[in-house]
Amino acid sequence: MASSHSSSPVPQSNSSDAFFKKEVDATKRFRSPVQSLPDVCPKEPTGNPNNLHDSPSLVVDQQRWTIYHSKVNLPAALNDPRLAKRESDFFTKTWGVDFVDTEVTPSFYLPQITKEHFALYQQEITPREKVHERCKNICPPKDTFDRTLLHTHDKSRTDLEQVPKIFMKPDFALEDSLTFNAVLPWSHFSTAGGKGNRDAASSKLLQEKLSHYLDIVEVNIAHQISLRSEAFFHAMTSQHELQDYLRKTSQAVKLLREKISKIDKVMCEGSLRVLRLSLTRNNCIKAYNKLKLMATVHQTQPTVQLLLSTSEYVGALDLIATTQEVLQQELQGIHSFRHLGSQLCELEKLIDKMMIAEFSTYARNDLNRPLEDDCQILEEERLVSLVFGLLKQRKLNFYEIYGDEMINTAKNIIKQCVVNTVSQIEEIDTEVVVKLADQMRMMNFPQWFDLLKNIFSKFTIFLKRVKATLNTLRSVVFLVLEKNQKSRDLEDTFQKNPAKESTVDSEVAYLTHEGMFISDAFDAEPPAPPRDASPSSEPCSSDSVSEPECTTDSSSSKEHTSSSGGVLATPGVLQVTPGGVEMMISDDMKLTDLELVRLANNIQELLSNASDVCHDRSVKFLMARAKDGFLEKLNSNEFVTLSRLMEEFILDTEHICGRKSMSLRGALQSQANRFVNRFHEERKTKLSLLLDNERWKQAEVPAEFQDLVDSVSDGRISLPEKKPTATEERKPAEFLIVEGQKYATVGTVLLLIRIILEYCQCVDNIPSITTDMLTRLSDLLKYFNSRSCQLVLGAGALQVVGLKTITTKNLALSSRCLQLIVHYIPIIRAHFEARLQPKQFSMLRHFDHITKDYHDHIAEISAKLVAIMDSLFDKLLSKYEVKAPVPSACFRNICKQMAKMHEAIYDLLPEEQTQMLFLRINASYKLHLKRQLAHLSVVNDGGPLNGLVTSDVAFYTGNLQALKGLNNLDLNMAEIWEQKR
Repeated sequence: MASSHSSSPVPQSNSSDAFFKKEVDATKRFRSPVQSLPDVCPKEPTGNPNNLHDSPSLVVDQQRWTIYHSKVNLPAALNDPRLAKRESDFFTKTWGVDFVDTEVTPSFYLPQITKEHFALYQQEITPREKVHERCKNICPPKDTFDRTLLHTHDKSRTDLEQVPKIFMKPDFALEDSLTFNAVLPWSHFSTAGGKGNRDAASSKLLQEKLSHYLDIVEVNIAHQISLRSEAFFHAMTSQHELQDYLRKTSQAVKLLREKISKIDKVMCEGSLRVLRLSLTRNNCIKAYNKLKLMATVHQTQPTVQLLLSTSEYVGALDLIATTQEVLQQELQGIHSFRHLGSQLCELEKLIDKMMIAEFSTYARNDLNRPLEDDCQILEEERLVSLVFGLLKQRKLNFYEIYGDEMINTAKNIIKQCVVNTVSQIEEIDTEVVVKLADQMRMMNFPQWFDLLKNIFSKFTIFLKRVKATLNTLRSVVFLVLEKNQKSRDLEDTFQKNPAKESTVDSEVAYLTHEGMFISDAFDAEPPAPPRDASPSSEPCSSDSVSEPECTTDSSSSKEHTSSSGGVLATPGVLQVTPGGVEMMISDDMKLTDLELVRLANNIQELLSNASDVCHDRSVKFLMARAKDGFLEKLNSNEFVTLSRLMEEFILDTEHICGRKSMSLRGALQSQANRFVNRFHEERKTKLSLLLDNERWKQAEVPAEFQDLVDSVSDGRISLPEKKPTATEERKPAEFLIVEGQKYATVGTVLLLIRIILEYCQCVDNIPSITTDMLTRLSDLLKYFNSRSCQLVLGAGALQVVGLKTITTKNLALSSRCLQLIVHYIPIIRAHFEARLQPKQFSMLRHFDHITKDYHDHIAEISAKLVAIMDSLFDKLLSKYEVKAPVPSACFRNICKQMAKMHEAIYDLLPEEQTQMLFLRINASYKLHLKRQLAHLSVVNDGGPLNGLVTSDVAFYTGNLQALKGLNNLDLNMAEIWEQKR
């Protein structure tokens, strides 16, 4: 073995030479011409030169090692464990001494492991190891034979490993110079003198190595042959038998081929020829059908042009779609039709533009025709055809075109109405006043009202017409939706019952298989004409779509085809619109239910938009007239008439469109608010002027006011109509009779009652201003209460009107007027409550506050009357002396003032109120008399003084009870005496 020999010394180096590294890669080793086999190379040298092998080396003897043979890289030099420590200066001279010698600080988180940590494990495993060794000795392995074989195999493998791997390579060839130099390295040695002995020794060594490798290989081959010797000898002995079997098999195959050839000639050639002829015939038929199909497809464009000339858009689109399908399936790859697909696409785009343009024209003609026309839908068949075509092309925004035309038409309606009205008014000179808005502002209210009424009537007809057209559009959409649902149900049925589906398919197989045409099938079977084919020879126009035989399906254009064949047909479903128009809906209308439902909702929304447009244009018309304050100057009757007209129009549009539009209602509410403000300010100003000029004297009641009060008493609050002049000759009454009671009142209160009824009637005429009117009426009633209090109780009338004094009669009359208003407050409250929403009932609390204020005011007036007499009693009784004559002057003055008081208020206040008032006055009188008697030390002892006082009191009692209505008054004069304790 090469490893057992030593080599001659070689020069030492600080780095290892590539020739001495055994682990170097074999491929790299063979590429270098100076490398040798691993077994031939000496062992790797160490640091001691005495340990080098002394045996001769071909490599060393051939070429001495020099520095130029160094193949070591920098990492190998740095990582060489044999380097001295001083050589680490490579880094330390640049990066510092501490770079190499720095010690790593041990981690605090890792424990120090010593042998003591494994002591317990050793104690546990030692007995087990001893038991294991004992068992191995007692029980030897059973597979002795297998182990022997394994041992032999391992030995052979070890021997083969001695052979260099280069001999085992599949591409081993000595012709290769690299391989040859690797196997025989001595060929590179020079034959110079002085080296003969060494060359001979090296050659001998190489020869021995190669011989040894040959012996190893031969031994292994022999071993392998010995293992398979039985199979080898068996194969050799059976070789002759195999040759006999092959010879017999060859003869049998030859005989079989001869028989098959005879059978083929006798039995198969004729049948196969028949099959080939049949196949050729079928191919010819297919070619003929293809040619017919090509001829029909060739006529597509002229047929489409002919259909477009009659506005048969759906038929043209169906024909294009069918042709495109045929081109992609049946005629794919036909060179002559390579441009037809793109041409049909361009034609389809052109049809899209034509349909949109025609729909726009239709919308313009439909909306701009005279509004007096009774026909609701213009050319319904044409509309249905256009909508089906647009749906087929997925042009789902066609309703927007109708919406734009609808806005323009609404503008034109107002403009045309204004022009027609202005032209009929002679007072307006159109040459001087050029602008249409200025001409409209020159109209008076009746003229302008008639114009607005005309506009509203035109808008109503316009909305009805729009609704009818949009209903037709929605019906078409719903027909398509219904067709989709039926198709889905039919597919579900077929999935559940496939036998039925196969039966249906077999019935139409002849019509659809291998490019067959529906028209050919009809020609072959005359008794069964198709439902969608037209028997007429005249072309269908857009005006005749309603006829059953003229449909928008492509089969309706059969009469327009060329003589070369029939028309490609698209299967469809016959549907009838609500207007009675029959349409054939093709199956290729790929629209989802969601898209159709959304489109139907958008069309329905368009009707609401039409209502909004009409309302918006009406609002602009109103605002144009209201610029100069025209609407604010209207009187109540005119504004009520205008409000009723607008309310009727709003209700009509809501009934037509099914949705409320708020713009016109909002404008009406805005104008109503302005009207309410002006209405309230006018009446409040009028009431203020009346109160400032009121002298607080009882006024006569005209008959019309009595009729007004009587109408309210009948349960309705409204201003009565003016009666004929004969009834106006009735004389005015002294009192106002309300439900059997007499009310003495002033003229201001009579007019206030009329004003209150005007508020109530305005609420009936304009329900939208109920809350505003309630607030304004509350303010008016509060104003009357506060202002009358200032003028009467506050004596403001002395400066405003010029009264000399506020008399008891003025006070009593004011109290009675307040009582009259209080009487009507519950009636007014009930009137407003019936017209308010439940959530607005909280506003009725204003009437409760007003009622309380009026009662307080009435109580203050009564207290004022009592206070007047109280001050008189205090003045007179403070000078009273008990002496003759009887009755005394003091009591005579008191009775005189009491009579004047009674005379002033008796005709104004009811008898019950008069009695209550005099009871309070009498109580005040008794209090002052009692105080004066106590001051005079007059007691009820039956003495002379007591008799004089009793006589005066009897005189007072007699005079007071003699007054009208006070005869039964309980005066209880015994309270004037001090009670004895």
